[in-house]
Amino acid sequence: MSVDVNEYLESVLTDLGVCGKFQLLFYCLVYGSMVPAAFSVLMMAFGGIEPNWSCYWLSKNGQVVNITSQMMCKPDNSTTEAVCFSKTFDSSMSTIVDKWDLTCDKEWIISTITTIQLAGLLFGAFMSGQIGDLFGRKPTFFVSFIMLFTFNLLAAFSVSWQMFAVLRFFIGIASGWYLTIYIIILAELTSTKYRSGIVAFPAWPIGTMIFGLFCWILHDWQSIQIATAILCLPWLIGHCFVPESYRWFVSRNKVNEAHQVLIKIAKLNGKPPPDFVKLCDVIAMSKTENTRDRKHTVVDILKTKHLLKDSLLLNVCWISCGYGYFAISFGVQQLSGNLYLNIVLLGLVDVVQILVSFIANKIGRKRTTFIFFAVAGITGIVVGILQFLDLNNKGQLVNGFAFTSKMCVNSGWISLIILTSEIYPTVVRNVGFGLNNSIARVGAMTAPQLVFASKHIPGLSYLLLGGLFLLSCICLVFLPETNRKALKDTIDENEEL
Repeated sequence: MSVDVNEYLESVLTDLGVCGKFQLLFYCLVYGSMVPAAFSVLMMAFGGIEPNWSCYWLSKNGQVVNITSQMMCKPDNSTTEAVCFSKTFDSSMSTIVDKWDLTCDKEWIISTITTIQLAGLLFGAFMSGQIGDLFGRKPTFFVSFIMLFTFNLLAAFSVSWQMFAVLRFFIGIASGWYLTIYIIILAELTSTKYRSGIVAFPAWPIGTMIFGLFCWILHDWQSIQIATAILCLPWLIGHCFVPESYRWFVSRNKVNEAHQVLIKIAKLNGKPPPDFVKLCDVIAMSKTENTRDRKHTVVDILKTKHLLKDSLLLNVCWISCGYGYFAISFGVQQLSGNLYLNIVLLGLVDVVQILVSFIANKIGRKRTTFIFFAVAGITGIVVGILQFLDLNNKGQLVNGFAFTSKMCVNSGWISLIILTSEIYPTVVRNVGFGLNNSIARVGAMTAPQLVFASKHIPGLSYLLLGGLFLLSCICLVFLPETNRKALKDTIDENEEL
């Protein structure tokens, strides 16, 4: 009789309870750890803000030019060639801009540091998957927080922008490391029935809102860096409770260790532990019968016509999400009104993602993604056009459409994650998902540069955002629809690609 070890392990987890004391403690710890991670990724949304500044000018012959200009790199309304000899920044906030005077000819450094950080995010995500498979989910999760604590604390005491940039790269690695292993450890200790809901839980938006509140209270980039490091400490202590993935133990033939994890879950949930002998027998039989245990790679996707087509279409969608999310987040200074309130609101609108799983189950994954992408694209283009117009209520209109676009970008991304995971066959699902996740990071890396360019070409970043998401809608039309909620995934490990 054929034995499906994955089905058996799934049934064991379900029998131990899916909404017990273990899940409550486990989700609180893992979701709570998202707060310092969100702080780490989004710090440059505040830290890269250019405070208001003014300049007093000195002529070439050493005479004072009696002109004060507000945020002007050259003296306004003057025929005298002069240089700025005294620059005064607004004291209501402190960012890396006033710390190292990153204005005018040094303005490019801000977006470059952010891009360097996002490059670290890409590198960290790649490393985390490999290290998590080799050494286990729990130690990888733990190391990510040691890195976040260490590099955020060091970054607070940077003596130059070059040192700060290097540390932001390592913070990016730690963040990408965490965000990858965070999803894996959640998925492997959550029943299939609740997995899409777990993915859609708005832990990141909550972290974003808390970040905005901290910025509001502290007003200082260095204090925020230190606060981020301190916020890592509770989750380092809580790491003692988070168990290793029993599925990883099974994959490493450590059946006794897997059983101990299951006993711990059973004890907390007040359920009888699974039978150790049966667990050993099922795993042994599975290894005997699954003779075709070939490892699949990206090459399998590239050489399979329909998977290559689907992957290219998905790549466009993922790069749009990566670009769109961070273009709006790091372009928060382009919005009108209170900066700190806007950061909070950008997180608040993302809470809508909690409804994505429900909507996707009702009308389908592809249709849900299409609707969110279409609205994101249209509202993005509207914001871009508004930047060129001179209207009385321009600020309120820009904010309203920008917040709507951000909400739809984020919710569409959540729906796309579900769609992507179900389009790929079981044997290449992790490979396909990792490929698209990497593509999204490439899109994110371009976002700071386009936000910088938008200072000189108003609306550019939003117009590109709108165009990318409308293009993604066209790509979605040619992708297959899936509904794994209604259909049991019966694809075995040896299915044909």
